[in-house]
Amino acid sequence: MNEHGARPAARPVLVRIPVEPVEAAIEADALDAASRNRLAVRGPLFGVAARSEGDGQRWRVLVPITNGCPQQARDDLQSKLWFRAKDEAETETERRALLGAVARLETGKPSEVEVLGTRYRVVRAEEYAGLDPEGAFELPRPTDPEPAVPDWARTAGAPKVDAGLVLDPDAPVTPLQAAEMLTMRSFAYEGSRYPGDVLRDSARAVETHPDVMLLPAAFMIVERTGGERWEVGGALHATPHDARRSLDISLTWLGPRQAGVIPLTADTDVDARSITAEGTHPALAEMRVLAEAADRLRAGRLNEVEAGGTAYRIARSRRLLRWGPDGPESQRPSDVTMVEPMALHPRLDADGVVHNGEEGTRTEDTDAVR
Repeated sequence: MNEHGARPAARPVLVRIPVEPVEAAIEADALDAASRNRLAVRGPLFGVAARSEGDGQRWRVLVPITNGCPQQARDDLQSKLWFRAKDEAETETERRALLGAVARLETGKPSEVEVLGTRYRVVRAEEYAGLDPEGAFELPRPTDPEPAVPDWARTAGAPKVDAGLVLDPDAPVTPLQAAEMLTMRSFAYEGSRYPGDVLRDSARAVETHPDVMLLPAAFMIVERTGGERWEVGGALHATPHDARRSLDISLTWLGPRQAGVIPLTADTDVDARSITAEGTHPALAEMRVLAEAADRLRAGRLNEVEAGGTAYRIARSRRLLRWGPDGPESQRPSDVTMVEPMALHPRLDADGVVHNGEEGTRTEDTDAVR
C-alpha cells in the first residue's frame, strides 16, 4: 500500500519478439519446459542491490542473490564497505562515512543503508524449479550457456552468479518471459506448513510489490539415494558446467576427504583418480567407482551420473524478485535470520589504520549514516 492506502499499480510489461536465431531457440526451450514441468518453490534467497544518483529505476546487484539468510547478505555488504574504506577511500570524510555504515552493519539488522549517495538494500528473491511428472528437477536446457572449451581444473576461475547484473524494471522481455512474469505476479505462499506470519507477509508482498522480475537461471547439484526424494547439495552456479565441475570435485577430491578416506593433511593433488592409478589404497574399489563416475561426467558433459548407489543430477534453478514503487523487495519480518550481526574485521580508524586485535568500529571513527 502507498501513503494513501491504495494498492500500487503494476507496471506495464514491454514485450519484444525474438528475431535472432539464438533468441528464438531459447524461447522454444522455454516453451517446451513450460509445457512439461510443474513448478516447485524452494524458498527465499537474499543478496544486496545498490542504486546511486543517476541510476534512475535501475539497481545494480552487488552481493549475489544466492544467500539463504538475510544476515549473510548484510555480512557480505559489511565486508565490501570495510574494504572500500580501507583500500579505496580518498579522504578522511569519505572513510568516516563508509565506517558509519560498517558500524550499523556490525551491530544491527538494517534492510538498507545509504552512504556517499548510494543506497544499499538487502533484496529478497524467491527460488523455484521445474519438476517433471516423476518429481525430478529440470535439467539444464540446450540453450543454457556452456563454455566452448570446458576447464575441469579444481582451481579454475568460474563466473559468479549475478555478476554485473542490473535490475531494470523497464527492460523488454520475450513473450514466454512475460507470460511467466504475469503468471507469478499473484504467487503467494499457501498451506498449513507455513506459519501464519509467513503467510501474511507473503500475501502483503503481492499488494506492496505487485511486479515480478525474473533473474538469470542458476544451476545446482541434487542427489538421491535409493528411492528417497531428491535433495539439494551445494551452492548455486552460473553455468551448468560450473555445477558439473563442482560435482567432479565433490566426487573425487572433497567427498573422500570429508569421509576420512583421504586425510585432510594429504597433498592437494591426491584424489580418487590418483588413488585408483596407484592401485594399493585400502578403499581402492570405492575410489575407483567415484573416479569412473567423474570421468563419465567429464567425457560426455552429462547432467546425470550415478556412483555408489547415489544418483547425482545437474538441476536448473529459477528465481524471481518482487518489485514495488521504490524498487526491489527487501527482507520480510518473518524471514528467518540464522546468524546474528557481528564485527567481521579488525577496527579500521578514520586515518585508514587497521588495529589488529581490536574488533568493531568506534563512534569517533565514523560519520552518521542512516
